[in-house]
Amino acid sequence: MKSMEEMLKAAQQAAETIQKQMNETQAKLDSLEVEGVAGGGLVKIRCSAKGRVIGVGIDDSLMVPADKQMLEDLVAAAFNDARAKADEVANRELAQAQQGMGLPPGFKLPF
Repeated sequence: MKSMEEMLKAAQQAAETIQKQMNETQAKLDSLEVEGVAGGGLVKIRCSAKGRVIGVGIDDSLMVPADKQMLEDLVAAAFNDARAKADEVANRELAQAQQGMGLPPGFKLPF
């Protein structure tokens, strides 16, 4: 039978392994890209799965001063589309990481 000290050491090692894997997953999320679109593709926003905006694309046809409000609305809509996709990718990646660690689905890790 293992001593209390051995069990505590094993628990500490398991916690360190989980933290390392979660850090690796977080780093991976920043390298995964999603694209949000609005206005039938007239406005596109690329962002990481962590939600960092990488780039914005605006069709030349929208560069009309009279359409400024519409352009601003489309940029916001494209960002929200990208953010929703980023959340979806992040949740899927975190679930896979947790599954690989043997944690139950839905288990919340602080990070």
